[in-house]
Amino acid sequence: MTKHLIIGGGPAAINAIETIREFDLGASAITLVSDEPAYARMVLPYYLADRIPRQHVFTGDDDYFKRLKVDCVFGQRVARIDPQAKQVALQDGKTLPFDDLLIATGSSAVVPPIPGADLPGVQPLWTLAHAEATLQAAAGRERPEVVFVGAGFIGFTVLNGLHKRGWKLHVIELADRVLPRMLDADSARLVEAWLQKQGVSVHTATTVKDIAAADGRKRVTLANGTALDADAVILATGIRPNLDLVQGSGIATDQAILVNDRMQTNFPFIYAAGDIAQGPDLLGDKAAVHAIQPTAVDHGRVAGANMAGQVVRYPGSLLMNILDACGLQCASFGRWGEQTEAMTIRNPDRPVYRRLLWTGDRITGAVFVASASELGMLNDVGMVKGLIQTQTPLGAWKEYLRANPFDVRRPYVACRAGEKLMRFTLLGRPSKARQYRFSNAQPAPQVTQPQAHKVYVGTKR
Repeated sequence: MTKHLIIGGGPAAINAIETIREFDLGASAITLVSDEPAYARMVLPYYLADRIPRQHVFTGDDDYFKRLKVDCVFGQRVARIDPQAKQVALQDGKTLPFDDLLIATGSSAVVPPIPGADLPGVQPLWTLAHAEATLQAAAGRERPEVVFVGAGFIGFTVLNGLHKRGWKLHVIELADRVLPRMLDADSARLVEAWLQKQGVSVHTATTVKDIAAADGRKRVTLANGTALDADAVILATGIRPNLDLVQGSGIATDQAILVNDRMQTNFPFIYAAGDIAQGPDLLGDKAAVHAIQPTAVDHGRVAGANMAGQVVRYPGSLLMNILDACGLQCASFGRWGEQTEAMTIRNPDRPVYRRLLWTGDRITGAVFVASASELGMLNDVGMVKGLIQTQTPLGAWKEYLRANPFDVRRPYVACRAGEKLMRFTLLGRPSKARQYRFSNAQPAPQVTQPQAHKVYVGTKR
Protein backbone atom coordinates (compact mmCIF):
# COMPACT_ATOMS: atom_id res chain seq x y z
CA MET A 1 0.00 0.00 0.00
CA THR A 2 1.37 3.41 -1.01
CA LYS A 3 2.24 5.63 1.94
CA HIS A 4 1.47 9.33 1.38
CA LEU A 5 2.83 11.74 3.98
CA ILE A 6 1.51 15.32 4.04
CA ILE A 7 3.00 18.07 6.22
CA GLY A 8 0.73 21.03 7.01
CA GLY A 9 -2.97 21.53 7.69
CA GLY A 10 -3.87 24.42 5.38
CA PRO A 11 -5.80 24.54 2.08
CA ALA A 12 -3.02 22.97 0.00
CA ALA A 13 -2.82 19.95 2.30
CA ILE A 14 -6.57 19.46 2.68
CA ASN A 15 -7.22 19.73 -1.06
CA ALA A 16 -4.39 17.29 -1.76
CA ILE A 17 -5.97 14.76 0.62
CA GLU A 18 -9.40 15.06 -0.96
CA THR A 19 -7.93 14.78 -4.47
CA ILE A 20 -5.94 11.65 -3.61
CA ARG A 21 -9.10 10.06 -2.27
CA GLU A 22 -11.07 11.19 -5.31
CA PHE A 23 -8.74 9.10 -7.48
CA ASP A 24 -7.74 6.14 -5.30
CA LEU A 25 -10.97 5.69 -3.29
CA GLY A 26 -9.07 4.90 -0.09
CA ALA A 27 -6.57 2.41 -1.51
CA SER A 28 -3.52 4.18 -0.01
CA ALA A 29 -2.38 5.25 3.44
CA ILE A 30 -2.34 8.98 4.19
CA THR A 31 -0.64 10.50 7.23
CA LEU A 32 -1.13 14.19 7.99
CA VAL A 33 1.32 15.98 10.29
CA SER A 34 0.53 19.51 11.47
CA ASP A 35 1.45 21.59 14.48
CA GLU A 36 -2.05 23.15 14.36
CA PRO A 37 -5.53 21.75 13.72
CA ALA A 38 -6.80 22.09 10.17
CA TYR A 39 -8.41 25.50 9.79
CA ALA A 40 -8.84 28.26 7.22
CA ARG A 41 -6.58 31.22 7.86
CA MET A 42 -8.52 33.35 5.41
CA VAL A 43 -11.71 33.21 7.50
CA LEU A 44 -10.03 34.57 10.64
CA PRO A 45 -11.16 38.13 9.75
CA TYR A 46 -14.78 36.89 9.80
CA TYR A 47 -14.19 35.38 13.22
CA LEU A 48 -12.58 38.62 14.40
CA ALA A 49 -15.56 40.57 13.04
CA ASP A 50 -17.88 38.30 15.05
CA ARG A 51 -19.56 37.19 11.83
CA ILE A 52 -18.93 33.48 12.42
CA PRO A 53 -18.44 31.37 15.56
CA ARG A 54 -15.05 29.87 16.33
CA GLN A 55 -16.14 26.40 15.18
CA HIS A 56 -16.61 27.66 11.61
CA VAL A 57 -12.89 28.37 11.31
CA PHE A 58 -12.01 24.67 11.14
CA THR A 59 -11.86 22.76 7.84
CA GLY A 60 -12.05 19.23 9.19
CA ASP A 61 -12.98 17.26 12.30
CA ASP A 62 -12.35 13.72 13.58
CA ASP A 63 -15.23 12.23 11.62
CA TYR A 64 -14.08 13.91 8.41
CA PHE A 65 -10.52 12.58 8.64
CA LYS A 66 -11.77 9.14 9.68
CA ARG A 67 -14.08 9.05 6.67
CA LEU A 68 -11.13 9.88 4.39
CA LYS A 69 -8.92 7.31 6.17
CA VAL A 70 -6.34 9.86 7.23
CA ASP A 71 -4.03 9.21 10.19
CA CYS A 72 -3.64 12.64 11.83
CA VAL A 73 -0.64 13.66 13.89
CA PHE A 74 -1.63 17.08 15.24
CA GLY A 75 0.46 19.18 17.62
CA GLN A 76 3.75 17.96 16.12
CA ARG A 77 6.32 19.59 13.86
CA VAL A 78 8.61 17.91 11.36
CA ALA A 79 12.19 18.64 12.38
CA ARG A 80 14.02 17.04 9.46
CA ILE A 81 13.36 15.50 6.05
CA ASP A 82 15.60 12.70 4.75
CA PRO A 83 14.86 12.17 1.04
CA GLN A 84 17.37 9.34 0.69
CA ALA A 85 15.81 7.31 3.50
CA LYS A 86 12.29 8.46 2.55
CA GLN A 87 11.43 9.41 6.09
CA VAL A 88 10.88 12.46 8.27
CA ALA A 89 11.88 13.03 11.89
CA LEU A 90 9.39 14.70 14.23
CA GLN A 91 10.39 17.04 17.03
CA ASP A 92 9.67 14.33 19.59
CA GLY A 93 12.24 12.06 17.92
CA LYS A 94 9.81 9.71 16.16
CA THR A 95 10.28 8.99 12.47
CA LEU A 96 7.64 8.47 9.79
CA PRO A 97 8.33 6.68 6.48
CA PHE A 98 6.80 7.68 3.17
CA ASP A 99 6.62 6.66 -0.47
CA ASP A 100 5.81 10.21 -1.48
CA LEU A 101 5.72 13.43 0.49
CA LEU A 102 3.86 16.72 0.19
CA ILE A 103 5.32 19.75 1.96
CA ALA A 104 2.51 22.24 2.54
CA THR A 105 3.80 24.08 5.60
CA GLY A 106 2.82 27.53 4.37
CA SER A 107 4.40 30.67 5.72
CA SER A 108 4.81 32.57 8.96
CA ALA A 109 4.50 36.22 9.90
CA VAL A 110 7.65 38.33 9.95
CA VAL A 111 8.25 40.14 13.26
CA PRO A 112 10.11 43.41 12.62
CA PRO A 113 13.08 44.38 14.84
CA ILE A 114 11.22 47.10 16.73
CA PRO A 115 11.97 47.79 20.42
CA GLY A 116 8.92 46.58 22.34
CA ALA A 117 7.75 44.14 19.65
CA ASP A 118 7.94 41.36 22.26
CA LEU A 119 5.57 43.03 24.75
CA PRO A 120 2.29 41.32 25.68
CA GLY A 121 -0.46 42.57 23.37
CA VAL A 122 2.01 43.17 20.53
CA GLN A 123 1.94 40.39 17.93
CA PRO A 124 1.23 39.39 14.35
CA LEU A 125 -2.26 38.24 13.45
CA TRP A 126 -1.58 35.18 11.34
CA THR A 127 -2.91 32.25 13.38
CA LEU A 128 -6.04 31.35 15.30
CA ALA A 129 -4.05 31.74 18.50
CA HIS A 130 -3.09 35.28 17.45
CA ALA A 131 -6.75 36.12 16.78
CA GLU A 132 -7.84 34.85 20.18
CA ALA A 133 -5.02 36.74 21.92
CA THR A 134 -6.06 39.98 20.18
CA LEU A 135 -9.67 39.59 21.30
CA GLN A 136 -8.47 38.85 24.83
CA ALA A 137 -6.22 41.95 24.89
CA ALA A 138 -9.23 44.13 24.07
CA ALA A 139 -11.68 42.37 26.40
CA GLY A 140 -13.56 44.75 28.69
CA ARG A 141 -12.82 47.86 26.64
CA GLU A 142 -15.86 49.84 25.47
CA ARG A 143 -14.18 50.74 22.19
CA PRO A 144 -10.79 49.03 21.86
CA GLU A 145 -8.03 50.84 20.02
CA VAL A 146 -5.57 49.01 17.77
CA VAL A 147 -2.45 50.12 15.89
CA PHE A 148 -1.49 48.23 12.74
CA VAL A 149 2.20 48.25 11.85
CA GLY A 150 2.07 47.59 8.11
CA ALA A 151 -0.64 48.36 5.55
CA GLY A 152 -0.42 45.38 3.22
CA PHE A 153 -3.04 42.88 2.12
CA ILE A 154 -2.86 40.67 5.22
CA GLY A 155 -3.05 43.60 7.60
CA PHE A 156 -6.04 45.03 5.76
CA THR A 157 -8.03 41.78 5.93
CA VAL A 158 -7.71 41.97 9.72
CA LEU A 159 -8.29 45.74 9.75
CA ASN A 160 -11.59 45.20 7.95
CA GLY A 161 -12.72 42.63 10.51
CA LEU A 162 -11.98 44.87 13.48
CA HIS A 163 -13.58 47.86 11.71
CA LYS A 164 -16.81 45.85 11.58
CA ARG A 165 -16.61 45.56 15.37
CA GLY A 166 -16.45 49.35 15.63
CA TRP A 167 -12.94 49.47 17.06
CA LYS A 168 -10.73 52.56 16.73
CA LEU A 169 -7.94 51.84 14.28
CA HIS A 170 -4.60 53.34 13.22
CA VAL A 171 -2.44 52.21 10.29
CA ILE A 172 1.31 52.80 9.91
CA GLU A 173 3.10 52.05 6.63
CA LEU A 174 6.75 52.44 5.65
CA ALA A 175 5.90 52.94 1.96
CA ASP A 176 4.42 56.16 0.62
CA ARG A 177 0.96 54.54 0.28
CA VAL A 178 -1.22 51.79 1.67
CA LEU A 179 -1.39 48.38 -0.05
CA PRO A 180 1.86 49.01 -1.98
CA ARG A 181 1.98 45.43 -3.35
CA MET A 182 -1.63 45.46 -4.47
CA LEU A 183 -2.52 48.97 -5.67
CA ASP A 184 -0.80 51.68 -7.68
CA ALA A 185 -0.29 55.14 -6.20
CA ASP A 186 -3.46 56.74 -7.60
CA SER A 187 -5.82 53.99 -6.45
CA ALA A 188 -4.10 53.80 -3.06
CA ARG A 189 -4.77 57.50 -2.49
CA LEU A 190 -8.49 56.87 -3.00
CA VAL A 191 -8.35 54.11 -0.39
CA GLU A 192 -6.51 56.34 2.09
CA ALA A 193 -9.10 59.09 1.70
CA TRP A 194 -11.88 56.54 2.18
CA LEU A 195 -10.27 55.15 5.35
CA GLN A 196 -9.97 58.64 6.82
CA LYS A 197 -13.71 59.13 6.25
CA GLN A 198 -14.36 55.85 8.07
CA GLY A 199 -12.42 57.10 11.10
CA VAL A 200 -9.22 55.11 10.44
CA SER A 201 -6.08 57.20 10.86
CA VAL A 202 -3.40 56.52 8.24
CA HIS A 203 0.31 57.29 8.65
CA THR A 204 2.42 56.54 5.55
CA ALA A 205 6.10 57.08 4.72
CA THR A 206 7.12 56.59 8.34
CA THR A 207 8.35 53.87 10.67
CA VAL A 208 7.83 52.84 14.28
CA LYS A 209 10.59 54.05 16.59
CA ASP A 210 9.51 51.94 19.54
CA ILE A 211 6.59 50.41 21.42
CA ALA A 212 6.31 50.85 25.17
CA ALA A 213 3.93 49.87 27.96
CA ALA A 214 1.91 52.88 29.19
CA ASP A 215 -0.73 52.69 31.93
CA GLY A 216 -1.92 49.24 30.98
CA ARG A 217 -1.89 50.04 27.29
CA LYS A 218 0.74 50.38 24.54
CA ARG A 219 2.30 53.58 23.27
CA VAL A 220 3.59 53.45 19.70
CA THR A 221 6.04 56.22 18.87
CA LEU A 222 6.69 56.93 15.20
CA ALA A 223 9.90 58.19 13.61
CA ASN A 224 8.16 61.50 12.87
CA GLY A 225 7.41 62.02 16.57
CA THR A 226 3.72 61.05 16.52
CA ALA A 227 2.62 58.94 19.50
CA LEU A 228 -0.36 56.58 19.33
CA ASP A 229 -1.89 54.81 22.33
CA ALA A 230 -3.59 51.45 21.85
CA ASP A 231 -4.89 48.37 23.62
CA ALA A 232 -3.22 46.08 21.08
CA VAL A 233 -0.61 46.38 18.34
CA ILE A 234 -0.81 44.17 15.24
CA LEU A 235 2.46 43.55 13.40
CA ALA A 236 1.54 43.11 9.74
CA THR A 237 4.88 43.60 8.01
CA GLY A 238 4.85 40.53 5.79
CA ILE A 239 5.24 36.77 5.70
CA ARG A 240 7.95 34.33 4.66
CA PRO A 241 7.80 30.65 3.63
CA ASN A 242 8.52 28.09 6.37
CA LEU A 243 11.72 26.67 4.88
CA ASP A 244 13.46 25.60 8.10
CA LEU A 245 12.48 21.94 7.82
CA VAL A 246 14.10 21.53 4.37
CA GLN A 247 17.45 23.06 5.28
CA GLY A 248 20.22 20.54 4.62
CA SER A 249 17.82 18.08 2.95
CA GLY A 250 19.00 18.67 -0.60
CA ILE A 251 15.54 19.93 -1.63
CA ALA A 252 16.13 22.86 -4.00
CA THR A 253 14.93 26.27 -2.87
CA ASP A 254 15.02 29.88 -4.00
CA GLN A 255 12.47 32.23 -2.39
CA ALA A 256 10.56 29.04 -1.55
CA ILE A 257 10.75 25.36 -2.58
CA LEU A 258 11.18 25.13 -6.34
CA VAL A 259 8.57 22.95 -8.07
CA ASN A 260 7.73 22.00 -11.64
CA ASP A 261 4.31 21.98 -13.29
CA ARG A 262 3.40 18.75 -11.47
CA MET A 263 4.34 20.33 -8.09
CA GLN A 264 7.39 18.05 -7.86
CA THR A 265 10.64 19.22 -6.30
CA ASN A 266 14.05 18.09 -7.53
CA PHE A 267 13.13 14.78 -5.85
CA PRO A 268 10.25 13.45 -8.00
CA PHE A 269 8.58 11.75 -5.02
CA ILE A 270 8.59 14.96 -2.94
CA TYR A 271 6.01 17.64 -3.73
CA ALA A 272 5.40 21.15 -2.40
CA ALA A 273 2.26 23.30 -2.55
CA GLY A 274 0.89 26.62 -1.32
CA ASP A 275 2.91 29.46 0.19
CA ILE A 276 5.95 27.18 0.53
CA ALA A 277 6.08 26.47 -3.22
CA GLN A 278 7.68 28.54 -5.98
CA GLY A 279 6.09 27.28 -9.16
CA PRO A 280 4.66 28.11 -12.60
CA ASP A 281 3.38 31.64 -13.18
CA LEU A 282 0.51 31.87 -15.68
CA LEU A 283 1.83 35.12 -17.17
CA GLY A 284 5.58 34.66 -16.81
CA ASP A 285 8.46 32.34 -17.58
CA LYS A 286 10.02 32.46 -14.10
CA ALA A 287 8.80 30.45 -11.13
CA ALA A 288 6.89 32.62 -8.65
CA VAL A 289 5.53 32.52 -5.12
CA HIS A 290 1.86 33.55 -5.03
CA ALA A 291 0.93 33.32 -1.36
CA ILE A 292 -2.83 33.40 -1.89
CA GLN A 293 -5.65 30.96 -1.14
CA PRO A 294 -6.63 30.16 -4.78
CA THR A 295 -3.05 29.19 -5.63
CA ALA A 296 -2.78 27.00 -2.52
CA VAL A 297 -5.99 25.18 -3.49
CA ASP A 298 -4.82 24.64 -7.08
CA HIS A 299 -1.37 23.49 -5.95
CA GLY A 300 -2.90 21.02 -3.51
CA ARG A 301 -5.24 19.54 -6.11
CA VAL A 302 -2.48 19.16 -8.72
CA ALA A 303 -0.06 17.64 -6.19
CA GLY A 304 -2.74 15.27 -4.90
CA ALA A 305 -3.64 14.07 -8.40
CA ASN A 306 -0.01 13.36 -9.24
CA MET A 307 0.58 11.63 -5.92
CA ALA A 308 -2.39 9.40 -6.80
CA GLY A 309 -0.67 8.30 -10.00
CA GLN A 310 -2.19 10.75 -12.48
CA VAL A 311 -0.24 13.01 -14.83
CA VAL A 312 -1.60 16.50 -14.28
CA ARG A 313 0.30 19.63 -15.28
CA TYR A 314 -0.40 23.05 -13.79
CA PRO A 315 -0.63 25.93 -16.30
CA GLY A 316 0.44 28.43 -13.65
CA SER A 317 -1.07 30.63 -10.99
CA LEU A 318 -2.45 34.13 -11.53
CA LEU A 319 -1.38 36.79 -9.06
CA MET A 320 -4.54 38.34 -7.66
CA ASN A 321 -5.81 40.06 -4.55
CA ILE A 322 -9.39 41.02 -3.70
CA LEU A 323 -10.06 43.00 -0.56
CA ASP A 324 -12.74 44.87 1.35
CA ALA A 325 -11.10 48.01 2.78
CA CYS A 326 -13.72 49.00 5.36
CA GLY A 327 -16.48 49.07 2.77
CA LEU A 328 -14.45 49.98 -0.31
CA GLN A 329 -13.75 47.06 -2.63
CA CYS A 330 -10.25 46.68 -4.09
CA ALA A 331 -8.90 44.16 -6.58
CA SER A 332 -5.79 43.66 -8.67
CA PHE A 333 -4.84 40.93 -11.11
CA GLY A 334 -1.83 39.81 -13.08
CA ARG A 335 0.97 42.23 -13.95
CA TRP A 336 -0.83 45.24 -12.57
CA GLY A 337 2.37 47.08 -11.57
CA GLU A 338 4.20 46.99 -14.90
CA GLN A 339 5.00 50.11 -16.87
CA THR A 340 3.06 49.37 -20.02
CA GLU A 341 0.14 50.72 -22.02
CA ALA A 342 -2.77 51.49 -19.71
CA MET A 343 -6.39 52.63 -19.85
CA THR A 344 -7.41 54.44 -16.68
CA ILE A 345 -10.65 55.86 -15.27
CA ARG A 346 -10.52 57.78 -12.01
CA ASN A 347 -13.32 59.54 -10.14
CA PRO A 348 -12.32 60.40 -6.55
CA ASP A 349 -15.78 61.66 -5.64
CA ARG A 350 -17.60 58.31 -6.00
CA PRO A 351 -14.82 56.87 -5.62
CA VAL A 352 -14.17 54.75 -8.72
CA TYR A 353 -10.87 53.63 -10.20
CA ARG A 354 -10.25 51.25 -13.09
CA ARG A 355 -6.94 50.59 -14.77
CA LEU A 356 -6.39 48.00 -17.49
CA LEU A 357 -2.80 47.12 -18.43
CA TRP A 358 -2.16 45.91 -21.98
CA THR A 359 0.43 43.88 -23.83
CA GLY A 360 -0.55 44.28 -27.46
CA ASP A 361 -4.27 43.53 -27.65
CA ARG A 362 -4.29 41.36 -24.51
CA ILE A 363 -5.11 42.54 -20.99
CA THR A 364 -2.27 41.40 -18.74
CA GLY A 365 -3.09 43.34 -15.55
CA ALA A 366 -5.87 45.28 -13.89
CA VAL A 367 -6.62 47.40 -10.81
CA PHE A 368 -10.12 48.13 -9.50
CA VAL A 369 -11.32 50.29 -6.61
CA ALA A 370 -15.00 51.06 -6.05
CA SER A 371 -18.03 50.41 -3.89
CA ALA A 372 -19.47 46.91 -3.91
CA SER A 373 -22.30 47.95 -6.24
CA GLU A 374 -19.91 49.63 -8.68
CA LEU A 375 -17.42 46.78 -8.66
CA GLY A 376 -19.42 43.61 -8.41
CA MET A 377 -22.99 44.02 -9.63
CA LEU A 378 -22.13 43.70 -13.33
CA ASN A 379 -19.38 41.12 -12.71
CA ASP A 380 -16.83 43.26 -14.54
CA VAL A 381 -14.08 42.11 -12.18
CA GLY A 382 -14.75 38.47 -12.96
CA MET A 383 -14.85 39.09 -16.69
CA VAL A 384 -11.58 41.05 -16.70
CA LYS A 385 -10.00 38.28 -14.63
CA GLY A 386 -11.24 35.77 -17.20
CA LEU A 387 -9.75 37.79 -20.06
CA ILE A 388 -6.40 37.84 -18.24
CA GLN A 389 -6.53 34.13 -17.37
CA THR A 390 -7.29 33.05 -20.92
CA GLN A 391 -4.99 35.69 -22.46
CA THR A 392 -7.68 36.31 -25.05
CA PRO A 393 -6.68 38.68 -27.89
CA LEU A 394 -9.31 41.41 -28.10
CA GLY A 395 -8.41 42.78 -31.52
CA ALA A 396 -10.71 45.70 -32.42
CA TRP A 397 -12.52 45.34 -29.09
CA LYS A 398 -9.53 46.98 -27.44
CA GLU A 399 -10.48 50.33 -28.93
CA TYR A 400 -14.12 49.67 -28.03
CA LEU A 401 -13.05 49.34 -24.38
CA ARG A 402 -11.08 52.56 -24.65
CA ALA A 403 -14.28 54.35 -25.68
CA ASN A 404 -16.62 52.32 -23.44
CA PRO A 405 -14.56 51.32 -20.39
CA PHE A 406 -17.60 50.27 -18.33
CA ASP A 407 -18.89 47.82 -20.95
CA VAL A 408 -16.70 44.76 -20.49
CA ARG A 409 -19.51 42.34 -21.28
CA ARG A 410 -19.58 42.82 -25.04
CA PRO A 411 -15.83 42.21 -25.60
CA TYR A 412 -15.92 39.30 -23.12
CA VAL A 413 -18.78 37.57 -24.95
CA ALA A 414 -17.65 38.48 -28.47
CA CYS A 415 -14.14 37.15 -27.92
CA ARG A 416 -15.51 33.96 -26.33
CA ALA A 417 -13.42 34.17 -23.17
CA GLY A 418 -16.19 32.49 -21.22
CA GLU A 419 -16.18 29.52 -23.60
CA LYS A 420 -12.44 29.10 -23.07
CA LEU A 421 -12.89 29.10 -19.30
CA MET A 422 -15.75 26.59 -19.50
CA ARG A 423 -13.55 24.16 -21.44
CA PHE A 424 -10.75 24.32 -18.87
CA THR A 425 -10.61 21.99 -15.87
CA LEU A 426 -7.61 21.73 -13.59
CA LEU A 427 -7.71 17.93 -13.30
CA GLY A 428 -9.39 17.08 -16.59
CA ARG A 429 -12.71 16.40 -14.90
CA PRO A 430 -15.45 18.46 -13.21
CA SER A 431 -14.46 19.72 -9.77
CA LYS A 432 -16.26 18.48 -6.68
CA ALA A 433 -17.44 20.32 -3.59
CA ARG A 434 -15.38 20.08 -0.41
CA GLN A 435 -16.24 17.03 1.63
CA TYR A 436 -16.39 18.84 4.97
CA ARG A 437 -19.10 21.19 6.18
CA PHE A 438 -19.62 22.22 9.79
CA SER A 439 -22.44 20.13 11.27
CA ASN A 440 -22.97 18.74 7.74
CA ALA A 441 -24.86 21.94 6.86
CA GLN A 442 -25.56 22.29 3.14
CA PRO A 443 -25.74 25.64 1.33
CA ALA A 444 -29.21 26.67 0.26
CA PRO A 445 -29.62 27.90 -3.34
CA GLN A 446 -29.97 31.67 -3.55
CA VAL A 447 -31.69 32.55 -6.82
CA THR A 448 -33.00 36.11 -6.51
CA GLN A 449 -34.58 36.17 -9.97
CA PRO A 450 -35.82 32.63 -10.74
CA GLN A 451 -37.15 33.36 -14.24
CA ALA A 452 -33.95 35.10 -15.37
CA HIS A 453 -31.90 32.25 -13.90
CA LYS A 454 -34.02 29.68 -15.75
CA VAL A 455 -33.44 31.46 -19.05
CA TYR A 456 -29.71 31.76 -18.36
CA VAL A 457 -29.05 28.10 -17.50
CA GLY A 458 -31.44 26.84 -20.17
CA THR A 459 -29.99 28.78 -23.10
CA LYS A 460 -27.87 26.83 -25.56
CA ARG A 461 -25.72 28.05 -28.45
